[in-house]
Amino acid sequence: MTNQEKGNQTSITEFNLLGFGTLPHLQILLFLLFLVIYIATMAGNILIIVLVVTDQHLHTPMYFFLGNLSCLETCYTCTILPSFLASLLTEDRTISFSGYLTQYFFFGSMIATECLLLSVMSCDRYLAICNPMHYAACMSGRLYLQLAGGSWTGGFLSSGIITLLISRLTFCGLNGIDHFFCDLIPLVNLSCNDPQLMEMLVFTLCLIFLVVPFLLTLMSYICIIATILRIPSTIRRQKAFSTCSSHLIVVSMYYGTLLIVYMFPMTNTLRDFKKVLSVIYIVLTPLVNPLIYSLRNKEVKEALRKASRKFMFGRWYPLSFLRLK
Repeated sequence: MTNQEKGNQTSITEFNLLGFGTLPHLQILLFLLFLVIYIATMAGNILIIVLVVTDQHLHTPMYFFLGNLSCLETCYTCTILPSFLASLLTEDRTISFSGYLTQYFFFGSMIATECLLLSVMSCDRYLAICNPMHYAACMSGRLYLQLAGGSWTGGFLSSGIITLLISRLTFCGLNGIDHFFCDLIPLVNLSCNDPQLMEMLVFTLCLIFLVVPFLLTLMSYICIIATILRIPSTIRRQKAFSTCSSHLIVVSMYYGTLLIVYMFPMTNTLRDFKKVLSVIYIVLTPLVNPLIYSLRNKEVKEALRKASRKFMFGRWYPLSFLRLK
């Protein structure tokens, strides 16, 4: 290959994220829809973080993990949706190569971290429900800090390795990416390099950070449900089963969409379908996780009531006092 050809391959400095450009008549509607989802997602997750930090009754391993999950959802919602909303509003879908790598690095880190964190949370619930006598001894302060820290470290490390390899790819002149955010597979498909190495790496990392955590989470919830079914009280059994089944549905939806997007081969038939599935784990999961995992819990509801009373007392009582005077 000549130097001139190499120069032509590496001359691309920006990409065009096509997104939902095939639906120009729906751009404003999509903008309003995703804006509402973005605001609701940020409000719900930030609320959980504030409650977990400020309420002493929520300083337990379970709520520590839930706080981490909400922090994670907040971070990667901020990584994807603001730029996507801007592209819908301005119709400017271009992004520089360095910008693409930066967004992918943080997005990939958050996805891998969440896969690990959800499996850690399922193991925590397994210990609490199936082995309550040993829970306090097993889930010590140092252990749950190490588990959460290991999830974050593993996610950022894996994404850093892939991002470094992506930065060494060369491209053959095409810069249109049929997606609404900076993902790995569409970019690799544009490169001139042999995709075999990247495909093997992606497959290996998917096994480690997606398949194994999913199986571990699934096994934990199966054991939890088996334990719940042995509860003698019908009301308690139904309540516990309702909570765990909703958790399992959300977790299965999250892992399932990721498995289809990253483990199934890319075909023309699946391309648009995978784009729709991406909306589920990018947009919908961060929206519903605070509702499913946190805001249904009795302790979180009580913490929210106390925070509301404290806010209303601090804000309105002095005014009432002045009026009485």
